[in-house]
Formats: sequence, structure tokens, C-alpha cells
Amino acid sequence: MAKLLACALAAASLLGGQTVVTYRSTVDRSEQPYALYVPKSYDPARRYPVVVSLHEEESNHVVNLKRVFGIPARYGETGFQALGTLAVLRAVDYLVACPFARGTMGYQGIAEQDVYDVLADVKRRYPVDEDRVYLTGSSMGGGGALWLALTRPDVWAAVAPVCADVFPGTVDLAPNALNLPMRFFHGDVDPAVAVESSRQWQRRLLSLDSPVEYIEYPGVRHNAWDLAYRNGAIFEWFGKYRRNPNPDRVRLVARDLRYAAAYWVRIDALAPGVLASLDAVRSSGAVRVQTRDVDAFTLDTTAASVTIDGAAVRLRPTALLSFTKTAHGWMQGPPPAATLQGPIVQAVNGRHIYVYGADDPQTRRYAEHAAAWSSNRSRLNLSLPVKSDREVTDDDLAGANLVLFGTPQTNRLIARFAPQFPIALNPGAADYGLLFILPAGQHYVLVSSGLPWWTGAEEANRGGYHLAPESYRLLSTFGDYILFKGSLANVLAEGRFDRNGKVPPEVAEKLRAAGTVTILK
Repeated sequence: MAKLLACALAAASLLGGQTVVTYRSTVDRSEQPYALYVPKSYDPARRYPVVVSLHEEESNHVVNLKRVFGIPARYGETGFQALGTLAVLRAVDYLVACPFARGTMGYQGIAEQDVYDVLADVKRRYPVDEDRVYLTGSSMGGGGALWLALTRPDVWAAVAPVCADVFPGTVDLAPNALNLPMRFFHGDVDPAVAVESSRQWQRRLLSLDSPVEYIEYPGVRHNAWDLAYRNGAIFEWFGKYRRNPNPDRVRLVARDLRYAAAYWVRIDALAPGVLASLDAVRSSGAVRVQTRDVDAFTLDTTAASVTIDGAAVRLRPTALLSFTKTAHGWMQGPPPAATLQGPIVQAVNGRHIYVYGADDPQTRRYAEHAAAWSSNRSRLNLSLPVKSDREVTDDDLAGANLVLFGTPQTNRLIARFAPQFPIALNPGAADYGLLFILPAGQHYVLVSSGLPWWTGAEEANRGGYHLAPESYRLLSTFGDYILFKGSLANVLAEGRFDRNGKVPPEVAEKLRAAGTVTILK
């Protein structure tokens, strides 16, 4: 019955109006919902602008679709009840997509991919104008809008965060908004998200010469969306902007190669955990590039001359201009082979499987606990697989990250990957926990030996995004490895591996002296 209803709703959407449809997730292959509005005057011969709107915490996609059209939700209204009143939406000449994104978990990792899966599904169903794709969201969704905008600024034409609950690490990415118009909204007596946050974002982006506007509502609390979206105002603002897919200046900062490309610039190599930056300007056939903590990069542009960090580089004609930093300065040449880098949270940002030793009941309990992302407070539309080391298939190995519990003696897959380990917990190290990540082909392996990583987490208070699922929130605070004794409140060593995937020498020496781990690389 549910599938028949989904099919009927999807068919109805082709005629124009508002409905709920589903797409197949690239993360876990499940059917996931999103709310969709299609203009009643829909013409398949035209290309349409798209607004992607992200819901706040403890809300959903259907309520959010009403909200972005300026219709306040009734107190306690369920998604089903909201669906029954969608017919009152005003007519706008936009496609509007509101992802559910699993529920309340922030818009990083799996939920982040859900947003891009929704956008891809809209493009599959309808003709979309790639230069008029817009993004907005409120509270948790406003923080998500900022995160998605600054990690992939070349996707969006304009972004409107409303009382944004900003994710950790977002501020560092502010320089990426150089070519991306933003408008912030906030109530000046908001008790949930301090208004000073949006004020600072305006000042920060103005100081970076980025296009930014800010509207503050006197006497308004945490419902700034009621005013920001009233009477379809957000659609009028978005309508002023088109994406420039090929700007003459690109400013890009990144800690992670996953987010290290925008427009015609790509950072190919950087030191793990270091905020690298690149500023590239084109003018009359000449390209000037200024870098910081970048090891290699590529320009997808033609140039008669290239100057990097003040020094001219001799050019050879190639389709892509790639450069690597050497002891003798910048040199043109093929980019280094793409390699996966941590941090640890990367292992659970996409499809992943929790694996225990078939003959070890303790590791099974650990794996089942780690896979339980939902809580009594927040039920997520997410089911993560748990398997024994005997049940993992070749398809699993080829298509998923693995989270492995145990040691080479208790988990066959840990034994399989052990020759690649940079570090391992010694068999006699009782009351210790070691967690580390390593690349395995095109995927990650995350190894948890000894005490599981959440031991004593309530004592450690490590931070992370407060609305993220507890398991994800904690993992997001780690580097590439962490060793603790008894509890996370007693960390002996943690950090990032070096460029060669090894424990830094000063840390390795400390760990050898402790006698609890073996350094294998």
C-alpha cells in the first residue's frame, strides 16, 4: 500500500502541485522521502529554478514545505496533518524540494548526502536550470544551509540561512563564499540561537568582500522563518541571482580533500587536518595564485602564464594545469594519485557496516551499540547494518566502509587488514581503547580495539554538533587515531597521521615508551 501511495503521489506531481515522493539513497539503498512542489503551469520544455529547503530540528519535510511558502505550522502538527493542508500553497514558478534527511541529525555525513541525493532526484524528474539552484533552511536547517553552501559553493546560486544553528568547523570556510550571495535572517531575542551569530556572519563576510545581506527582526524569538518566508519573499530574493559557474576569481579553503574543489580550482594534496587555502585570479590570459599549506593543485582553465606565490612557473600545454610543490618550488606535472584521508568520522559519512568477530560476543555487543544511532529523544529514518566477520561479502568490501571491532585474534577482517595498520593495540594492554582509521582501496576501515570509543564519553564532554546523533557527534571530535586508558576522560594520545599515513615521530616515541601499542609503520 505504501509503495502504491508513493507511486500515485509521484504521478500526481508531474501534473503540478505539491506532494511527497521518494528516492533511493546512495548511502544505504533505502527509499527516503522528500516533499516536492511543482508549478501548476509546469512545462517540460522549460528549465526551472530549484529551491532546496532544509527543516529545523524536531520537524520534517512536509511541515517545512509549508513553512518556506510562508504558512506557519500549527502547534503539534504532524507531517500527515500538514500534508492535508498543502493545497493552500501559493503559485510560484520554482521547483521546491524539502529533504527529510533522516530526521534530527544535522546536515553532515549521511544527511548531507541525502540532500544531494534529493537534488539529483529532482534533476532526474524535471528539467532544471543549473544556474538557478538555491538553498535555504532554518535553525538546524540554517546551519545545514551554511555548511552545504561553504563546502560546495559552486553548486548554489544564492543561500538564505534563517536563525542558523551553525555546525562546528563552518566558520573556517567563510572565504569560500566569495562568489555566493547570502542573506541571513534572525530575531533579536532568539532564546535558542544567539542573534550575535548572524551579526558576526554578516561582519565576517563583509570583511571578506563576499556578497551578504542581513535582516534582523526586533522582538522576534526563534521563529524568524515566519517573517523571512512571509508572502513568498524568499522566492523574490532568490529570483535576483544566477550562479556564475566560471568566475574570474576563486577563493578556496579546505581541511578535507572531500571539499577541496570549486569552479575551476581543485586542491589535490594537503597535510591532514591543516586548513589549506588557495586564491586564484584570472586576467587577460594570466593566472595568479596565492597558496597556504597546499601541496598540489589543479586549474581547469587556459592560461598564457601562471604565477604561484609570486614566482612565475614555466608552462607546458595540457588540458588541465596541475602543479606540485617541491623543494625547488612549484612545478607543473601530473597531480599526485588521489588518496583517502581521515579523520575518523569519514568512515561513517557514507555507506558503512559494523563488523564483529563471529566468535566474540563482546564485540557483537559493541557493534550493535555503535550502529544504534536513534535514541528515545530522536528516532531516525536510518538502519545501519551489523554483520559478523563471516557474513561480510565481497560486495560489502567493494562498496562500503567497515567499522571493525576486536583484534586480529578475534576478528578475521582485522587480521586481513592488519598488514596495512600504522598502529595496533598490544595484546596485554588491558583497560585501554584504541581507535584509528585507514584507507582500504576506495573505502575506509575503522578499527576499534580494546575498550570501545564511547567509554566514559559522558565524563569527557568532547563537544561536537549538539543535534547530531550521539555516536556521530562523538566520532566527529576525533582525528585519525585516539588512545585512552579506562575512559575518554583519560586520553593518552590522539591526532592526525602525517602525509604518509604514519603516526608523527614525536607521538610514536611517546607511545612506544608507554608500552601499550605497537607502531607498525
